[in-house]
Amino acid sequence: MNEATPSPESTNAAEGHAPADVAYPKTIKSFVRRAGRTTTGQTKAFQELGPQFILPYQPNAIDLIATYAYSTRAEGQNDPQKEVKTGPSPLVLEIGFGMGEATAHIAALMPDTRFLCCEVHQPGVGALLKRIGEQGLQNIRIISHDAVEVIDNMLPPASLDGVHIFFPDPWHKKKHNKRRLIQSPLIAKLATRLKPGGYLHCATDWQPYAEQILQVLSDEPLLKNTATTSHPELGGYAPKPFYRPLTKFENRGIKLGHGVWDVVFVRV
Repeated sequence: MNEATPSPESTNAAEGHAPADVAYPKTIKSFVRRAGRTTTGQTKAFQELGPQFILPYQPNAIDLIATYAYSTRAEGQNDPQKEVKTGPSPLVLEIGFGMGEATAHIAALMPDTRFLCCEVHQPGVGALLKRIGEQGLQNIRIISHDAVEVIDNMLPPASLDGVHIFFPDPWHKKKHNKRRLIQSPLIAKLATRLKPGGYLHCATDWQPYAEQILQVLSDEPLLKNTATTSHPELGGYAPKPFYRPLTKFENRGIKLGHGVWDVVFVRV
């Protein structure tokens, strides 16, 4: 094939779609369950901290004020009276936090922000609970359920100040591209849940997926890419925001010559 003529597969990928011969599933799932062993420390964290920090899934809107009524970074902070006087603190949804390393770092860095974190991998949930206990974090709540259903049923429109989706599974093989999380239907849902001025931050270390993410977010009319004017030299990608840490996994990849792409859009 002539190099100047892109293949149908590459054209579709660049446009944020699956190849023509790969059909999307009827519904998107935010996860695929994987086997994993929960350690003794994680099990203890489940027992001691789970009742406070894990929220049950419910098919109706969550009471975000009551949920975080006692999510204080220090004694006396973020109490109900403060909520009444100043309004609720910012709320960020995280989809798929892995083992919780970045989540705990960001929550400690931004103690006045509430984090609602979705993850179904039980060792990962246990690991984040363990970090919460070790670091004394109070501004995190976990829902161990499919994030798509959480968005659909628990989060009202314009309820979020931010969304984090860091290193979602890239599903490298073409036949598995349909399983990728970042697709137009999900982004449309998230855009309606963001407040005007709220942001959506995605990061990946797989360049074809980065290109797809950039295209899918660019196609959403409720979102705007501010990096195109602030950092035109990056081709639509954003510099790594200060709050996202360089994890051990990411640092290892960088040492091997792998790139990392951050995509940050805001709700118009």
